[in-house]
Parts: sequence; structure tokens; C-alpha cells
Amino acid sequence: MTSVLPSSRFLRRHLFGLVCATLAGTSGAQHVISPSQAEQFARQSFPAYLQFLSMPADAAKPADIQRNAAWLQEAFEARGFRTQALPNEGKPVVYAELPAGQPGRKTVLFYMHFDAQPVTPSEWQTDPWTPTLRARDAAGQWQTLPLSKLSTDPIDPEWRVFARAAADDKGPIIMFLAAIDALKAAGQLPEVNIKLLLDSEEEKGSPRLHSVMAAHQALLQSDGLIVYDGAMPASNQPGVSFGNRGSIQLDLTMFGPLSAQHSGHQGNVIPNPALGLSQLLATMKDQDGRVVIPGFYEGVHISEADRQQMAQMAPPPGALAKRLGLARLTTFAANPLEAVQYPSLDILGLSAGQVGAKAANAIPATAVASLNIRTVPETPPARMLGLVRQHLVDQGVHLIEGEVPTAQERSQFSRLARLTMLAYPSTSTAARVPMDSPLARWVLQGVKAPSRIEPEKVRMIGSTLPMSGAVDVLKMPYVVVPLVNADNNQHGADENMRLGNYLEGVRTIAAMLTTRLP
Repeated sequence: MTSVLPSSRFLRRHLFGLVCATLAGTSGAQHVISPSQAEQFARQSFPAYLQFLSMPADAAKPADIQRNAAWLQEAFEARGFRTQALPNEGKPVVYAELPAGQPGRKTVLFYMHFDAQPVTPSEWQTDPWTPTLRARDAAGQWQTLPLSKLSTDPIDPEWRVFARAAADDKGPIIMFLAAIDALKAAGQLPEVNIKLLLDSEEEKGSPRLHSVMAAHQALLQSDGLIVYDGAMPASNQPGVSFGNRGSIQLDLTMFGPLSAQHSGHQGNVIPNPALGLSQLLATMKDQDGRVVIPGFYEGVHISEADRQQMAQMAPPPGALAKRLGLARLTTFAANPLEAVQYPSLDILGLSAGQVGAKAANAIPATAVASLNIRTVPETPPARMLGLVRQHLVDQGVHLIEGEVPTAQERSQFSRLARLTMLAYPSTSTAARVPMDSPLARWVLQGVKAPSRIEPEKVRMIGSTLPMSGAVDVLKMPYVVVPLVNADNNQHGADENMRLGNYLEGVRTIAAMLTTRLP
């Protein structure tokens, strides 16, 4: 695809001066761009959007990340931003700052990420790195449209662009650029000083973002952080989230015989580690989905007012189960929103021997389960690890410290296991900010402005964002503002971005940038 971005140093300097001069020309009240203006600047941004989506961005491939980072630096520099590639072991994090700031204005750091989930092309209807435009026909089936319609036809808000990262999270980055273009054209000065941090490994848990923040603490220092990531509420109405759960992985390995044994000779004779692991896992949760490990929910309190608000915002009873093809949800909590305010424990995967046609008549030597615990602020990772360890000991399990049991341990203990924790500093710890803080009030005012609809306020989302560094290192509050459609299929096949959300995202960002932060 032909490049749509300027590359000459002269042009960048010229545009830099133009942006600074233009944005310095007008100050005043919150600026809300009209739907027609949003369509105009969204349309201008589509070529860059499609080009950006055409660039693979798997965080496991440094070359992918480096190409995307260079593209972003050029795109932001063309709009007058100063940029810097922050070192991150070959996967640079991109920093951008608009230098036309005003004395006395507060500074906001905006976070997005440009890496993408890995893809399995065979699961997609089309190449995941070749964006396509689609619309539903009368029968509700997706039909492909010519991409030229994005530049020639009025934009139908129900059109969708399908591609990996279309929504998560390249879409919001291009919306941000379109909002900057719209404000520049209107001669509108931002009411906050603007910094951006564009993450390169969010889909891998941002394992080093904590260190990147620590190494550039002075550069990143701001009065608050806004996260443009995640999906809007099921209603597709404006929403704001004030926290997120953390995430740790526990790998539990159950040991059996020294090597796999013939099931005919040894069945009924030796313990089976796969069965033992299954029985052990079954002691951790009841049939209602509640974790029964003692102390797992200790300290978590939800006010009655918060419960009522979540009940009002929750999807209609049965709607989520129907969408997911389930007979029912767990009965752990009154609704899905309330359920994710608590820590959770889930099995991510099980491994023991082979299955199907590959299954051998053998009792496996080991069985492994990967467990995921989503933490909340009241349940830090170290405590949760300790609770699981104690539960295993209480079940009669001897936990080894080495990679494999010693001969003495094998002769002494009938139930042997190893428990290890995988946790990244940027994502293991949950965080939550008060919904009545100055930053929260600023966000709500900006998000409400385009539609005049009061945003749905979410106490804490269930997923995990790499914001521990912002809280632990930068010591700043943050708020999550989702912009993309709830049914975007992020992390799955046929990820998509609804263009109605794209247009409203441009308007929301522009309104927030022109709202004064007290």
C-alpha cells in the first residue's frame, strides 16, 4: 500500500510550526466537534488507519514492533509532536508530546498500545492483516464492501473494518490523530498539556513497562493518566471505568511415576497424576463458581450503592449466556458486573499425556495445570499465592522446591507437586481510583459532552491493564475510557471496529482534550 505519511524533515518542521501556531491561537471552553466534522476528519484518517492495520504487530516479533513504532513516530511528528522511542529490549515503547503546552495547564498522559494478539489465519474469513470493510445484509450475514466507499460514500455507522488490532488497540490511536487534526483545523487550543505512551507489549502482559516507566519517570510525570483501551458497555453507550483487576498465573505440576507407565500393567496399581490433579483442582471451587480456598475473598467489600448501580448497568438476564451459547452463568454473584469486582480463579489449561487418536495406553508421569488468578486491590498477588499454597498443603500435598522431586521425596510423600507463579510487575497488581476524584470528574465531563448521555460508571473492569507502573512508579491516578464496540471480537477471529464507534471516539477524544482539568 502506498505510504500516506510525509517523510521529509522539512515537511515535519513546517507542520510542527503550523500546529504550534494554530493551537496557540485559540483558547476557551470545551470544544465539541459535530457529527459531520467527525465524519470529515475520520474519512481523512482512514488511509492511515488501513495502512497501520496492514502492518503485522505481534509483540513476539521485534521486527514487527520496530516497524510499527517507526510508523507511529512519523505520524505523530507530522502533527507537531516530539517523539522518542523508549528502549525496551528491541521492542520500543513510543513516547509523544505536543510541545505547544500552556503554563498553568494540567498535563495528562494518554496510554494506548499498538501491539496485537497473535493470529491463526485459518480461523479468519480473510487475511487478518488485510483490512476489509463489511456490512450486514438483510439476512444478517456479513458482506464485503469496496474500501473505496470509505472515501466516496456517506459513512454508515454500522459498517465495520475487519482486521487484527482494528479495535484493540490501533483504532483508538488513529482516532486520537483524527481528533488532533480536527482541533487544529478549528484553531482550537487543548485545555490540557498532552503526552502519550504507546505500549509495544500489552498483549504479552507488558512485562517490562514497569521498568520503562521507572527509567523515564521525569519524562512521563503528569497529573493523571487516561487509558484508551477495552470495549464499551454492552449497551454501546459511553462508559468510564475506574479500575481493573490484576493477573497472575500459577502453574501446578502433579508428579506420578518416574516415567509414563503401561495402563494395562499398572492401572489400579499406581496413582495417576492426571486424576490426582483433577481431584485437587476440584477442591478449589464449588459448583456455583465460588472459590472455597479459605480467605480468598477476605477484605473485599462492595457498598450497597455500588451493587445497585451495577444491577442497573448489567446486561439483561440471560443475554450474556445466550450470546456465549451457555445454559446459564455461574451463580457466584447477582450479575456479571458484580462478579468481576471479586478475585477469581480459573483453569487456563491442562496437560497430561495425549488425547484422541494420539492417546497412548500409558499413565502419564506428570500432569500440569495453569491457573489464572485475577486480583483486586484488597487481594495482592503474594497473599493469593500463599493462600493457594496453604490450601494444597491442607489437602495433603507436599510442595517441592526444585524442578523435580528428589529420590527421598518420592519415597516419603505420596502426593508431590510443584507450584510456581508467573507475574509481571505491570499487570499483577490491581488498582482502583475514587469515582469522585478531580481526574474522574474531568473524564466524565469530557466523555458526556458529545452525546449528552451520562456515562455508565464502572467501579472496576474484570480484565487487566498494565497500569501497576502508573500507580507504583509514577504515583498518578488513572481512568479507563473505552471507545470501541463491545462486540469487536478482540483477541478472537474476525476482530472488527464499528465505524459509528470510530466517529464518536474522535468526538470524545476532542471533547476531553478541550476540557479544563482543575
